Amino acid sequence: MTLKEILLFPMAFFYIYAGYSHFKKAWFFYKITPPVLQPWKKTINTIVGIAEIAGGIGLLIPQTRSAAAIGIILLLIAVFPANIYMLTSKGAGMKIKNWFLWLRLPLQLVLLAWAFWYV
Repeated sequence: MTLKEILLFPMAFFYIYAGYSHFKKAWFFYKITPPVLQPWKKTINTIVGIAEIAGGIGLLIPQTRSAAAIGIILLLIAVFPANIYMLTSKGAGMKIKNWFLWLRLPLQLVLLAWAFWYV
């Protein structure tokens, strides 16, 4: 089994779990939704949660892997403003360490590169 094949499983699990978290801890995602999008925070949270779960499952199916990876790439781009908002609002009212807020920004690049690997 290659490294690429091995790393597919934690990636898929990561997105499935992240999607599940949108439903289990919706309050967290509501808080990090930028103010301009607050009126639609529940709808956005539901869409992102479903998209992450679908993307994670899609990665595990060879016939849908590339499409799932593209979907994850688009999703990562779409949610990036939430990471910026978390940083500029100093955690959106939550007690989150500043170093972690800064770490999330380059982490998005790592996640993007990881997804591109499966396109």
